[in-house]
Amino acid sequence: MIGDLDISGVFLPTLLVLMGITYVLYLLLHGVLTRLHFYRLVWHRALFNVGLYALLLGAVDSLSRYLMT
Repeated sequence: MIGDLDISGVFLPTLLVLMGITYVLYLLLHGVLTRLHFYRLVWHRALFNVGLYALLLGAVDSLSRYLMT
């Protein structure tokens, strides 16, 4: 997660790109969990969603570091 990404002369922070990828993954997983009625088992839905996003962001960051080496 060090450095910037150059996209057609526009420098983007790596974390911003990782957060965008994570958001797309979150939307897909959220849709699957909603269809499976998983949220009936969750006590605090908003808190669960924040934790899910944080876990996905950590996983995407770890995976990106693993793939870059």
